[in-house]
Amino acid sequence: MDSQSQQSLARLVRDERIAALGTLFHGAPLVSLVLFSAAADLSAIHIHVSRLAQHTQGLLESGRVGLMIAEPDRDSRNPLTLARLSIQGDAKPLPAGDPEYDAARASYLSKFPTAALNFQLGDFLLVRIQPHSARLVTGFGRIFDLKPDDLKSILTATNP
Repeated sequence: MDSQSQQSLARLVRDERIAALGTLFHGAPLVSLVLFSAAADLSAIHIHVSRLAQHTQGLLESGRVGLMIAEPDRDSRNPLTLARLSIQGDAKPLPAGDPEYDAARASYLSKFPTAALNFQLGDFLLVRIQPHSARLVTGFGRIFDLKPDDLKSILTATNP
């Protein structure tokens, strides 16, 4: 993978704030918008979601999810050339006593400080999405299939 594509991946994960979450809800596909933060080494993506939401119910039903992070559309570009990362992974709630919980919560709140109130609400869950495969598209013909170790090594190499 070229360095420009590596930088695109790092920017998507570090700078973007929203993602499309795909789940199965009662066996049917469902896509929702979620806020996310990523572990520093991209070993996990964290979302903070309400149990009342259909996408949360879907991820609790099966644990299998898709997540897409894309750079914003701009009039000056062909939307098909926008950088985007599609992740397939397994989602699992992180209970407050889990060793990862405090770091994941801190990372999430550093990106979304106004979400602090939601952490006090009983229906919200902090969920860890562990990638098992990913596809990065950075333009026409610039498509990269990635494994979790690839994601980690790229983000380590591009660490600011």
